[in-house]
Amino acid sequence: MRTLLILIMLFASINVFAQKDTKTVKLEKQVVEASCGMCQFGLAGDECKLAVKIDGKAYYVEGSEIDDHGDAHAKDGLCSTVKKAEVSGKLADGKFKATHFKMLAQKGDDDHDHDHHH
Repeated sequence: MRTLLILIMLFASINVFAQKDTKTVKLEKQVVEASCGMCQFGLAGDECKLAVKIDGKAYYVEGSEIDDHGDAHAKDGLCSTVKKAEVSGKLADGKFKATHFKMLAQKGDDDHDHDHHH
């Protein structure tokens, strides 16, 4: 029984030390740069995957896929361009875990001009 208690305490202390290295940062409807992590942000990988830049650092995204946002390899796709996105979620374990991910209208998009008056 004493050995079990020592093991539990050992694992608990290891867990405390591990948590100091991986802080969790929560984001709520923050506008960030979004693109292909490999093609545009230079992240390591062997396939095109969605990534965001937060405070100048790129992170792969979990909870949203690159092809959820159009053809990644089109002329204006995420492998060719960096776009703005509104995101919510948390940074943890070196990845951005998205609970909300919305691409924002880009300059030059064919959206209607909302500033003109009738």
